[in-house]
Amino acid sequence: MAEVPQNLDWVRAAPDDATGPGPWIELAFGDNDLVHIRETSDPENVVTTTRRKWDAFVLGVQAGEFDHFVEGLEDEESTEPRP
Repeated sequence: MAEVPQNLDWVRAAPDDATGPGPWIELAFGDNDLVHIRETSDPENVVTTTRRKWDAFVLGVQAGEFDHFVEGLEDEESTEPRP
């Protein structure tokens, strides 16, 4: 496993009005074009990839290439009770 630098500037991917601990995804862009990804509920578990692969993933999300992973999710969320 790659060593994760301690001085990273983590950015939380959460709505502006989000409150509470999440869990949220956090990203940090490091040296050597590395991108580090973690979840707020498990900050010691960090996935590291390259900037090129991250950019390709983001472009794929924007193009709808992963929409099949969330098919029907909106229907499930609308039937769940709200807090």
